[in-house]
Amino acid sequence: MPYETLDHTADILVRCTGGTMEECFESSAYAMFDQMIDISSVDGNTEFRFRVEADNIEDLLYSFLSELLFIADSESVVMNSFNVSFNGNGLSCEAYGEPLDIKKHMPKAEIKAITYHMMSVDESEPSLTVLFDV
Repeated sequence: MPYETLDHTADILVRCTGGTMEECFESSAYAMFDQMIDISSVDGNTEFRFRVEADNIEDLLYSFLSELLFIADSESVVMNSFNVSFNGNGLSCEAYGEPLDIKKHMPKAEIKAITYHMMSVDESEPSLTVLFDV
């Protein structure tokens, strides 16, 4: 997944690129979990499906990543594969992962929230930048 971490003093700032905005969203989800755990250790054998809606693309990105973080926290799971489809004013996501196993997945950073601070979405490039609050 194409993403890079950018310098930030306290939190985790990532820039994601792709051929489409759907790919950028998928990359942002991958980046979030890659910063949380050793994502290469995750087996994608359990499917998670959800839909979010928003009035604009920035709110959609925020809602998407927040929902993933909520699922990860509330169900104690980690994910490594994401399929995003835009439809209307929302998106549908199929994500794949497994239950969190501290010994197997080797935690890195605890992401507490997604923020609007420094968030940007460029639909013409396409690319996005998002800040994870740790």
